[in-house]
Amino acid sequence: MQDIASYLEGVIKADNRTELCKSVIPGLIGAINSISNVLQNSHEVSLVGTANAFGDDQLNVDVEAESVIRSAITKCPAIITASSEEDPVERTVAHVNQEGSNDNYSSKEKYTVAFDPLDGSSIIAPNWAVGTIIGIWEGDTALNQMPSSSQIASILGVYGPRTTVIVAVRIPGQTPILFEAGLEADKPKDFHVIRPEIKFSDPPYPTRYFAPANLRYAAESEAYMNLINHYIKEKYTLRYAGGLVPDVVHMLVKGHGVFVSPVGAGKAKLRRLYELCPIALIMECAMGVATDPVTGTQILSKPVADCDERGGLICGNLEEGKFAIKELAPLSKP
Repeated sequence: MQDIASYLEGVIKADNRTELCKSVIPGLIGAINSISNVLQNSHEVSLVGTANAFGDDQLNVDVEAESVIRSAITKCPAIITASSEEDPVERTVAHVNQEGSNDNYSSKEKYTVAFDPLDGSSIIAPNWAVGTIIGIWEGDTALNQMPSSSQIASILGVYGPRTTVIVAVRIPGQTPILFEAGLEADKPKDFHVIRPEIKFSDPPYPTRYFAPANLRYAAESEAYMNLINHYIKEKYTLRYAGGLVPDVVHMLVKGHGVFVSPVGAGKAKLRRLYELCPIALIMECAMGVATDPVTGTQILSKPVADCDERGGLICGNLEEGKFAIKELAPLSKP
């Protein structure tokens, strides 16, 4: 077992990122550990009778996960602003320690956090793996900033038989970092590094994987149906859990895979600030790709102008991502 802060200081190696290493990332990982405990003790998953600002019905576990992360953020003075999928408005953080209040905080380190506290609500009741998605941005806002440079870190928390985290850090001018670690409920400040470096594998691949989201759209789109048929005819292995976090993490663990979520006639479901951008950073740190299936452009190449911006997603290892974009190119034509 290793102390989270000590490990981060050893791999990030940046004198001007003390709070990121000692407070911000460890605090958010600690929140993921606490959410794991909440889920393990939430024997019933039920609607609470409220909806978030996007109109999505809230579950009791959604509300509790949101509360856990908000509480952790108040203890990190370098986190100046925060917003979430449950409360999609950037708000100044009121810190619990008055000495660490925003008015008195003088460090050059200032971060904004944008998070989805519990991604995969629809598959929690059957007890499938779900996750938390967190993006960490430089400065006091994530809006109207270039994601490729301003979003400097992202964290995926995975709640399955084990609780694990995938952590990506990409600071301009430094080598990107992407690692996986396991958490223990009784040791919130420690973790076990499972893989100190995560990269997609090089071909040939012993097994090729595909995860087709929004599969119903294949009934309307010949291009998407043809892509699905390609995967079947070429004997790809289907691995689709119905949750963005477990599907993405599966690809990272196996070293290969493609996740495809095209946009049909209805409104896209994936939100850029809380899901697409953090996932895209992790894909790029793994030497993979994350692309908008409509425009064919990289997810991180366009600023987020509004908290409710949405889109589709093609992500995975570079070869598969490029092929899927090529095959779905008709979707972007009028």
